[in-house]
Amino acid sequence: MNQAMTHPLIALIDIGKTHAKVLVIDPETGAEIRGSRRANAVVQGPSMRELDVEAISQWLLDALRDAPHRDRIRTIVPVAHGAAAVLVDRENRVIAAPDYEDACFERVNAEYRQQRDSYQSTYSPDLPLGLNIGRQLFFLQEAQPQLFSRVEHALLYPQFWAWRLSGVMASEVTSLGCHSDLWLPREQSFSKLARARGWDKLFPPTKLASDVLGPISAEVAATTGLDPQCQVACGIHDSNASYLKFLTTRDHTAPFTVISSGTWTVVMANRADLSRLREDKDMLASVDAFGSPVATARFMGGREYEAIAGTDSRPNAPALLNVIERQAMALPAFASGGPFAGREGRLINADNLSGSERASVATLYVALMCELLIEMLGAEGDVLIDGPLATNPLFGSVLSALLPTRTVALSSGDGGNTRAACYLAGFHDAQAPTMTPAASMPLKSLPAYRETWRKLTLS
Repeated sequence: MNQAMTHPLIALIDIGKTHAKVLVIDPETGAEIRGSRRANAVVQGPSMRELDVEAISQWLLDALRDAPHRDRIRTIVPVAHGAAAVLVDRENRVIAAPDYEDACFERVNAEYRQQRDSYQSTYSPDLPLGLNIGRQLFFLQEAQPQLFSRVEHALLYPQFWAWRLSGVMASEVTSLGCHSDLWLPREQSFSKLARARGWDKLFPPTKLASDVLGPISAEVAATTGLDPQCQVACGIHDSNASYLKFLTTRDHTAPFTVISSGTWTVVMANRADLSRLREDKDMLASVDAFGSPVATARFMGGREYEAIAGTDSRPNAPALLNVIERQAMALPAFASGGPFAGREGRLINADNLSGSERASVATLYVALMCELLIEMLGAEGDVLIDGPLATNPLFGSVLSALLPTRTVALSSGDGGNTRAACYLAGFHDAQAPTMTPAASMPLKSLPAYRETWRKLTLS
């Protein structure tokens, strides 16, 4: 048989807040052979809203069973969103899978804020809802003590899926360090809060994202038809997967900036100064796959884009030029989180816009927000755009026009964190992400538009 038809493949499991997907990847070419995708939902549990992990689990097993060339899949790499931990009892039953967007967690704000570590220790801002995992755990421990007393293990979301597939429990620093209030990025240890409340003992031993936890369980092998020796990697937080694929192909000592997009738009600045971080602007230190802190700022760009655009129409150049001349714009914020959390978003000069014009307003808004976050971070070097924003036909051009002295490039052909999955599966020589320079556009009126937007946003 032709060797090209027999070499091993990778399955990437990507559980985002809005969607989940499984991609089969050829590590020799970086090609995505085929994928399955589903929309995620939340369910109402007895104490709070919860992630629908059982429905995702069933879909995941079906997707792996139906995967092309499943007999050649040798490694599974889980990737998942942050601010999520699944709580499990001693019989390995799921007790709770809190949804970070439930407002119930704010009931304990006053007491919780007295006990959390200082921002200068964790670089984890005090966030709304349950966006700090520490607040989720505190709420359950205080408001649902009987339920919490049954918790034997706390599994961070990527590692929950690794456990479901392999039966082996682990923790990993990219999720521990994702504005959790649980981790001290400089010391690389649990926070005082986590130790004082006994939460550190609930988390399994910490592994590297690339560590192999073991083969799939016999039950998973029987259900999916995968090779029983298929290995499961520990896994990684999704924005950190975007960052990793650039980190492993560039000079670590040179500054560069990654914009990871999805439900959240996350700006991560290699070599930036952590002293610039400000808690009140939702700036934080992420922790990369090797344990190092990374200056980070973010906002819910995907959610805000959808709220502003209100349509599936795509932006185009005539529509963009028209809304710039008209000074139709969106002012923050249209979702929770980000530097303007708590403000109510609004549109101005935006009556009777077409679908493409609304999409253009949304594109301008996200680009202006990204430029502002880059400035706040003091982020330098090339700007590398990953995820859905890289497929927006105008976003790169607008951001390039806003940053005329910088190289802005779009990641193409790698929408599923393919390079990161290959690296974590041990294929360190896998093809580097293909980057395309953002196309230039004549946007002479953009500086005046930006000045107005900044004045209205920052005043």
